[in-house]
Amino acid sequence: MTTTTRRRVGIAGAIVGAASAGVAAAALAKRYAVGRIRLRPDTEASEPFGELRGRERTLVTSDGKALHVEIDGPEERDAELTVVFCHGYCLNLESWHYQRKDLRDNYRMVLWDQRSHGRSQRADADGSTIDRLGADLAEVIERFVPGPCVLVGHSMGGMTIMALADSHPELFADKIRGVALIATSAGKLAELTLGLPAMVSKAVHKIAPSTVSILGKGGALVDRTRSAGSDIAFLMTRYMGFGDSRNVSPTVVDFAESMIRATPTEVVADFYPALMNHDKLSALDVLDPVPTAIMVGERDWLTPPEHSRAIAAALPRAQLTEVPDTSHLIQLERPGAVNDALRDLIKRVEMQ
Repeated sequence: MTTTTRRRVGIAGAIVGAASAGVAAAALAKRYAVGRIRLRPDTEASEPFGELRGRERTLVTSDGKALHVEIDGPEERDAELTVVFCHGYCLNLESWHYQRKDLRDNYRMVLWDQRSHGRSQRADADGSTIDRLGADLAEVIERFVPGPCVLVGHSMGGMTIMALADSHPELFADKIRGVALIATSAGKLAELTLGLPAMVSKAVHKIAPSTVSILGKGGALVDRTRSAGSDIAFLMTRYMGFGDSRNVSPTVVDFAESMIRATPTEVVADFYPALMNHDKLSALDVLDPVPTAIMVGERDWLTPPEHSRAIAAALPRAQLTEVPDTSHLIQLERPGAVNDALRDLIKRVEMQ
């Protein structure tokens, strides 16, 4: 080996060694950061997340998909009003833990896993649309809600309610007496900046569809590696999902991250175009006759406050609440504020 060759090998070795050291240092710093977070006092450490159970039911939809449904609270004969909960993208019905816990003693509730989420059956890409979710909700109501009801939707769940309003306007004010739209949007999600500079945001949106599509095609492989990045996923969920990330319970973050991680990558990819193309602003006038509560966290990056303000502008009689220091997972981060808003909405409905 010549002197020049040895020098090149030495330089290459130094570069590889430095890079490996950098990766190792970053991994160590990440683990140290997560470890320090987990050592903080955690008021929710004993909270029974995922352990609340209702009366389990299965609904087979008109296109043959089995949806997991749980009925909680008083029996049908003892309830004058039913509250129907529609969860968000990459979550499941367990995301309503605090609301379920707060209302179950007094109100009949129907909670369901939207198709391809939680314990509901997977749909293909053609069946992964917001309009199809609206059709699913109509069938859930027809099967499990004999009397009047209030609909509560978070994120994609709010879009599901809007799709129902678009396809079944006759249900509102008659069957559906009230609506809560939490951290959601009527459209234009493809224009989100996610807090990035304009040029960077534009580039991200340009490559995102193809990137998500590629990930979806390799979903099984991606899913096998997702659990290996749990520390990174923890930090990302904590940062993106919670506004007051320094003080949020690590147990709550773990709970939210576990729901996200349980959603197959192919499902994430299948629903992504539907979310980006969602546009139901024109359907909002259907909600105008019924009491409507709109809630959003002031630090929500995924469905920012301006989206809730646009909904409120289309529904001048609705009550808009913007919660300080709160992000997208508002029902987990500020359950007291969400529970108070839901109880107020229910009381307004009962007084009609």
